[in-house]
Amino acid sequence: MSSNKKILSTSNLSIGYTTKKGKNTIASDLNLSLEAGKLIALVGANGIGKSTLLRTLTGIQKPLKGNVLLNEKNIHEYNPSKLSQNLSLVLTEKLPPSNLTVFELIALGRQPYTNWYGKLSDVDYTAINQAVALTHIEHLLDKKHYEISDGQLQIVLIARALAQDTPLIILDEPTTHLDLPHKVSVFKLLKKLSQETDKCILFSTHDVDLAIQLSDEMIVMTEETVVQDQPCNLITKGVFNSLFKDSAITFDGEKGKFVIS
Repeated sequence: MSSNKKILSTSNLSIGYTTKKGKNTIASDLNLSLEAGKLIALVGANGIGKSTLLRTLTGIQKPLKGNVLLNEKNIHEYNPSKLSQNLSLVLTEKLPPSNLTVFELIALGRQPYTNWYGKLSDVDYTAINQAVALTHIEHLLDKKHYEISDGQLQIVLIARALAQDTPLIILDEPTTHLDLPHKVSVFKLLKKLSQETDKCILFSTHDVDLAIQLSDEMIVMTEETVVQDQPCNLITKGVFNSLFKDSAITFDGEKGKFVIS
């Protein structure tokens, strides 16, 4: 159950880029709130600025204006070690070549806590074993990371983030390369983890229909606005009608999904 504890919030946040010609603002006056125990989906058309928002929320990119507060402290005031104890990231990039086993890959999640030569303590092993149990991947631990499927690897990377033991997990397009059954299993796993661990999980996705069904809240980016609310309220407000600039794709509020005409 969600404890309503605010993990991350933004105040009058403007995101975008500074170029030689000036500021290129993508979205402004964002007042978002990410609470413990909630699964929150970030959706919007391609190129709308979802990645820019995620980079700003995670401290990778500086805001044009306003603040991002993580546990009530400005995210840019954290040193890298402390930041990685409060926030874990799961990106869609291909892993660099290595011979790491699945267990070793998950164990990398403990780096913020281990001493400089990376020796694992009993506390580290406990966190790793809990992450493995929560994601049900005991049978994969001895395999090399390149010997498992894309769907399995995505769940292993989620386990690594769990082992990192942060109150907030942010995932960038975790279901991009997966077929429908694997997409559904990743979504359901994220939902279960947010409920069972009381962590806040924010993920960007193109799978809007699935996100509507499984998310507690959604952040919807359109050219005009950025709105955060429960899916049912977003449907009532007609927010999804303006998600795509294609007249052939419309949102059916009664069915709660997109239809193609």
